[in-house]
Amino acid sequence: MSELRLAAAGGTAYSSGMPTDLDPDSDEALMLAWRDGDTAAFDALYARHRVRLYRFLVRETGSVAAGDELFQETWLTLIRQRHAYQPWARFSTWLLETAHRRLIDWHRREKRHRWDSDLTDADAIADRCPTPEASAAGRQAGARLLDCLGTLPPEQREAFLLKEEHALGLAEIARLTGVAAETVKSRVRYALAKLKACMGELL
Repeated sequence: MSELRLAAAGGTAYSSGMPTDLDPDSDEALMLAWRDGDTAAFDALYARHRVRLYRFLVRETGSVAAGDELFQETWLTLIRQRHAYQPWARFSTWLLETAHRRLIDWHRREKRHRWDSDLTDADAIADRCPTPEASAAGRQAGARLLDCLGTLPPEQREAFLLKEEHALGLAEIARLTGVAAETVKSRVRYALAKLKACMGELL
């Protein structure tokens, strides 16, 4: 985080102003504030999005090491491109588009369908649970989910995770991945069917 923050603080401050109809606490307003030189706005954006983005990338790649690498690459790309940002799309969509491009590059390097999971700690993806029994169940389900995600084609896995992790609609996923909404719908449907069959009663 310290290296990212130093990078985020660099560059020239802009003073182009902010649209008056934006909620000042929204991601988009914070992104514009950061673009214009407010490094505290970067800290707020990073805190809001780091966990979901990191979890998405780790689940997409099946690798903590690859997830770490792509997480850093995504934020550094965002830092380099921040002065080009305009609030005509949600900040979260812009962030995920950047992550998607990094993932495409990674899949090409790794022969697209490679899935050599190095995830041994199911707690890394399990939800917080109020009881030890629930925690154990969460670890079991989390570990099984990772295994099952590894059986999906990358396109189906990405569509499923964008929908479930980030609550994106079909049109947003279609725009982000560059395919038709009906294609996204089919990918999500097939992914759900395969995950249900794979996980059985744990899902």
